[in-house]
Amino acid sequence: MIELFEQDIRQNDRQSSKGNQSKWENTGVWYKADYTGYEGLAEYVISHLLKKSTLRENEFVLYDLEKMKYKNNIYTGVKSQSFLEEGWQLITIERLFKNYFGESLYKSIYSIAEHKNRLLFLVSQVERITGLEDFGMYLNKLFTIDAFFLNEDRHTHNIAVLMSEKGEFAYCPIFDNGAGLLADTTMDYPLEGDVYELIRQPQAKTICSDFDEQLDISEELYGVNMKFSFTEKDVWELLDGVTEYSEKEKRRVGTIVCAQIRKYRYLF
Repeated sequence: MIELFEQDIRQNDRQSSKGNQSKWENTGVWYKADYTGYEGLAEYVISHLLKKSTLRENEFVLYDLEKMKYKNNIYTGVKSQSFLEEGWQLITIERLFKNYFGESLYKSIYSIAEHKNRLLFLVSQVERITGLEDFGMYLNKLFTIDAFFLNEDRHTHNIAVLMSEKGEFAYCPIFDNGAGLLADTTMDYPLEGDVYELIRQPQAKTICSDFDEQLDISEELYGVNMKFSFTEKDVWELLDGVTEYSEKEKRRVGTIVCAQIRKYRYLF
């Protein structure tokens, strides 16, 4: 357990549709507390399963479980090493677009009727502002992760790039998947609900509300850019080592991931 203090509190401009988790940073390590359910378990499971994918180690953030004491409260959540080097900052694509054009990227995207054209617009604008190449391939990786793990919080305030003091840009490691795996047990996905019914409810938020449509469009335009190599056995073994969450929570997470393995067999 780590004890955290008021000077460790961190806030940012990344907004969540689920409300904002409490976050702290201490000596280069970030901490996030659970807010609506088992976000920490989702972050932990997703990031550790991504170790068994075609993503390189520097393409995603690895989270580990942690108990946090702040004032008189004990929180369950996760910790991760900071990926920001000196002189660099995280900037969301929403703020980037707003700074450049004075308009909302989210509203601009959804003013376009055709979903495919929404993605083409999003990619072209980010590449135009940042000079980054292959942003479409980067989004395809995000959409693959979001569809598989049911991350329903990937809106324009929750996609980011890295920006240096000199105005240079770089890709940001994939992070913040805590809204996946039906982690919100407080409002939307109670533990008592039928998991197979609940799996059909989460909606995407980047270019449309359908995870599979987003993924299909991105694959049509930019190809399949990542694959997974974990098995159902790997999933249950990973969950067996978790002591911070209930058996009911772990069983639901395992059931979801195994169902998604069967659905997205082509990604393995």
